[in-house]
Amino acid sequence: MSAPKIQAARWVAYDVLRAVSDDDAYANLLLPKLIVEAGVSAQDAALATELAYGTLRRRGTYDAIIAEAAGRPVAEIDPAVLDALRLGAHQLLSTRVAAHAAVNESVSLVAAEAGRGASGFANAVLRRIGRDDADTWQQRIEAGARSDDERLALRTAHPVWVIRALRRALAAEDRADELEQLLGADNDAPEVTLAALPGLAEPGTPRRPYAATAFGSPGGDPRQIITDANGTIRVQDEGSQLIALALAAAEPVRAGERWLDLCAGPGGKTAMLAALAHESGASLEANEVVPARAGLVRHAVRPLPIDVPVHEEDGRTLAARHPASFDRILVDAPCTGLGALRRRPEARWRKSPADVAELVELQMQLLDAALDALAPGGIVGYATCSPHLAETSGVVAEVLRRRDDVVELDARAVMADVSQSPIDLAPRVADGPGGRSVQLWPHRHGTDAMFLALLQRTDQERTQS
Repeated sequence: MSAPKIQAARWVAYDVLRAVSDDDAYANLLLPKLIVEAGVSAQDAALATELAYGTLRRRGTYDAIIAEAAGRPVAEIDPAVLDALRLGAHQLLSTRVAAHAAVNESVSLVAAEAGRGASGFANAVLRRIGRDDADTWQQRIEAGARSDDERLALRTAHPVWVIRALRRALAAEDRADELEQLLGADNDAPEVTLAALPGLAEPGTPRRPYAATAFGSPGGDPRQIITDANGTIRVQDEGSQLIALALAAAEPVRAGERWLDLCAGPGGKTAMLAALAHESGASLEANEVVPARAGLVRHAVRPLPIDVPVHEEDGRTLAARHPASFDRILVDAPCTGLGALRRRPEARWRKSPADVAELVELQMQLLDAALDALAPGGIVGYATCSPHLAETSGVVAEVLRRRDDVVELDARAVMADVSQSPIDLAPRVADGPGGRSVQLWPHRHGTDAMFLALLQRTDQERTQS
């Protein structure tokens, strides 16, 4: 993996960038694996994390700077060279790494991956970038922006379409003025949050404000705590914990209830639901269509004293085979992931507006299928890690419009009840179908931007409109 004059941390970061660019890899899953394989020190692991995540997070801004410095669009630069230039630009403009080290090692990466001819080009571009500071470059690229939103996109490293989607989601709560706070929070590295599975582990300190199961890692690195707990404590965003807690608390649990996690991978919410089911005398099944992610679900539930069958099929198919069978179903639907940009920095560059329509259709189909699989009186928790209105209240409103056998419960009241301290949950400005849902925010709650709606199946038969 190593090459002359290149620090291991930079190789790790560069390999992450290449895998994200070429293979659509998820940095948060790949980076820890590469760090272990490289056998780097804790200090180098921290540097690799900062270089990989920081570069991915601000990629759009760096691309504008690289295009200016290179005198050509980034689409005309070899991808292997471009990733090294992004890595070098991040070190030059956003870290305290010495300029000569940032340039020399980035150029060495290019020489190793693309040959010495390309390294001369990389050297010229990076030295051009290094002649001016970050503020000067920012002013230069913003001067060429064609609109205020494009200027904001360059300043905050978010695509314009994402900025507009987030503004609309905040405006639905009459809080559009919080947009820049949200964009700033997306670019802050999140604190490590741990989950203590109910009935199996006790949360430590410092406690998080909302979920009774959530606490922080005192030293930042949670590996020892997790190891000592034998799987009953794990890393999990507080918002994700609240989703599972709210579904379990939506109504009192009757012994013998059947629960289903329909889109379970990678298994964090599944494990939380399994612990809650075990406490209350319910059973839980899980489903995950992607085999590798189904394996992660099995690993997540292995430490629990409850058998959780994990199916591997399309959630719509599984639900159709079990009509009126389950009392609670979690539909943590595939989505754009715009609510987890702190943890998945590449997600903002991975999706486009064209992806939303296809996802929304799938989301509606999964929600419809889950509702059909509910026994009368059963409850579906529809969740996304996205605040995009089309994926959240839009999906719920459309499904409610087409069905007369479902009512929307007050998810905000349920979330307030499970929260350990007052939680600021703004009502929707237009409080129609989908308007009783919960939207969490990184800048307001310190969580991922998780959405939750609670829908209950009534006794009457469904009629199609």
